[in-house]
Amino acid sequence: MAELLNIILNIVRNALRMLSLGRPAIDNSLNINIKCSTGNTLSVGLDPEWDIGEVKNIIAPKLGANPKEVKIIFAGKELEDSIVIKDCDLGEQSTLHAVKLSKSFVKPSSGQLSSVIAEAISDEDEIAVLQETIDRAGSQFYVHCPVCNDLRLGKLRVRCSKCKSGAITVDTDPKSWSDVLKSNKISGHCEQDDCPDGAFAWAEFYFKCTEHISQGENDEAVPLYLLRNNFKNIPCLACTEIKHVVFVFPCKEAHVTCLDCFRTFAVLRLRERQFVLDDAIGYTIACPAGCPDSFIDECHHFKLLTNEQYELYQRFATEECVLHAGGVLCPQPGCGEGIIVDSSCDKVACSNGCGYVFCRKCLQGYHLGECNSLDNASLSDDIHHITDPARAAQARWDEATNVAIRVTTKPCPRCRTATERSGGCMHMICTRCSFHWCWVCQIEWSRDCMGTHWFG
Repeated sequence: MAELLNIILNIVRNALRMLSLGRPAIDNSLNINIKCSTGNTLSVGLDPEWDIGEVKNIIAPKLGANPKEVKIIFAGKELEDSIVIKDCDLGEQSTLHAVKLSKSFVKPSSGQLSSVIAEAISDEDEIAVLQETIDRAGSQFYVHCPVCNDLRLGKLRVRCSKCKSGAITVDTDPKSWSDVLKSNKISGHCEQDDCPDGAFAWAEFYFKCTEHISQGENDEAVPLYLLRNNFKNIPCLACTEIKHVVFVFPCKEAHVTCLDCFRTFAVLRLRERQFVLDDAIGYTIACPAGCPDSFIDECHHFKLLTNEQYELYQRFATEECVLHAGGVLCPQPGCGEGIIVDSSCDKVACSNGCGYVFCRKCLQGYHLGECNSLDNASLSDDIHHITDPARAAQARWDEATNVAIRVTTKPCPRCRTATERSGGCMHMICTRCSFHWCWVCQIEWSRDCMGTHWFG
C-alpha cells in the first residue's frame, strides 16, 4: 500500500510540475543553463539532489514534448533519468543540452562506425594508450586558465567539430591524449538540427577551468598535457625524488622531472640563451637527456615559470624571431628593441624604443664613412694572461664606466667622440672636429631637423 501511495504522489507531483503549478523546494540552488535544440537557452535553478528525470519534467513543456521524449546531453554523454545532478560534475553556470527525440532517428550501424573509426586510428594511438588512459581512477587534468591566469585543475568537455554545439554524443570514450588533442579521432552523433554534417559528426574536445564560474560555452583553458599525476611513482630525472605531479617530456622514452627541476632546467637554458627557435613550434627546449624529437610544442607550459621569467622568455623569443627574419636588435644598454630593416639600409633608428640611431654593420652610433675596425675584442687580445677568476671579477671598473657612457652619451657621426647632452636644443657641435649634427637623427644638422625637432 505504501509503494502504491508513493507512485500516486509522484504522478501528482510530476503533473504539477508540468503545469508549472508547483516545483520541488530548492535547498541549495545550482544555476544551470539548459540549451534546447530549438536554439533557446533557459537559465534554471536546480537542486543538486535532484535526478535527471526531474530535470526532464521541468524542461519537457518548454519543448512541447513528453519527458520520455527528451534527451539530456552533457560532456558527450546522454544522462540517464536516475543520475543525480551532484554526480554530474556540473559547476555554476554550466550548460546542459536538451534535445527532443526524433522518431525517424536511426543510429549508424556498428559496421559503419567501425569502418569510419578505423580510418582515423594510427599506430601512434596504440603506443599512447599504453602510456596513460584518460579515464584512469584518480587522474586529473591540468590547464592554464586565461581567466585565473594561473595553473589550475581542468575538466574535459566535447562539442561537434562543425557546428560547435555541445549536443553531441560520442560513440566511444577517448583513451589517450592523442584522441583528445588530434582532430577526427572520435566519432559521434550531433543532435543539432542545423548541423552541416547532419547526424554523423567528429567530436572536438576542449578543456575548462574547474576553479571559476563558467563564463559560457566559449570559456576555454589551455591543456597542459605534459603535466601528469605520478601514479606510476617514477623518480625525477634530476633529483630522483618521487613527486605527486610531474612533467613528462614528449620524447620516445617520456622522461620525467618534478616541477621544481623543470623550472630550474628551463630558467638555466633561458638565461644561457639555449632555447631553440623552431619554425613549426616556436621558441622552445627539448628533453634534458638529449632525446631527439622532444621539443615542447605548447608554449603555455612555460607559464610554470614566474611572471618575470615568462616575460624574459617572451622577450628572448621575440628577439630570436626578429634576428631569424633578418632584423637587428638595438645595441643600446637597457633597450634591445627588435627592428626589421631593409637589407640595403645601414642606418637604423630605434624609433619605437630608445630613439638610438646606429650603424647596422658595426652596431655603433651612426657615422659617416667606413666602420671603425677597432673594437673591444682587439683591445683584449693581449690580456689573456689574467687567469685568476677572483681577481678578474674585482677588476671591472672600466666595464661599468663604459656602460654608463653608452647610456648617457651619443657619438659624433664623424669622429665618434662621445658627446653628452645636458639640455638645450638638438643642434650639437662636436668639440673635437667641429661637426654640426643632430642629436635625434645623428646625421649632419639640416633645416629639416631645425623644423621638426630643434628643441624638445
